[in-house]
Amino acid sequence: MARGWGSACQAQAIKSTTTLLLCLLVCLGTIDAATYTVGGSNGWTFNTATWPKGKRFRAGDVLVFNYDATIHNVVAVNRGGYTGCTTPAGAKVYISGKDQVKLAKGPNFFICNTAGHCESGMKIAVNAV
Repeated sequence: MARGWGSACQAQAIKSTTTLLLCLLVCLGTIDAATYTVGGSNGWTFNTATWPKGKRFRAGDVLVFNYDATIHNVVAVNRGGYTGCTTPAGAKVYISGKDQVKLAKGPNFFICNTAGHCESGMKIAVNAV
């Protein structure tokens, strides 16, 4: 009987250790993620197309879009939507004025689709490695 009890204790210890290690890995992945406020102190506004230049983005980083929700929005688009300032069918539209978007690996494109805003530079393209 003692042998069975010892095996159960060892199994529980291994399970607990594994759970702890998994939790640590999840936390470490979160710690590595950076948060960027799009447009800096000006927020998400006109002429932000050059804002990403010189910054290094990683998959999992978070972009914070601060803007006046009564006149702007944020739309996650594909490359065609970005270059043509159009909103593809099924595009995710954010309207809170304080949106947080986690970057996917590869190119990420965002525009404001209020008439004329994207054309006035209210768009960004971010490549996350």
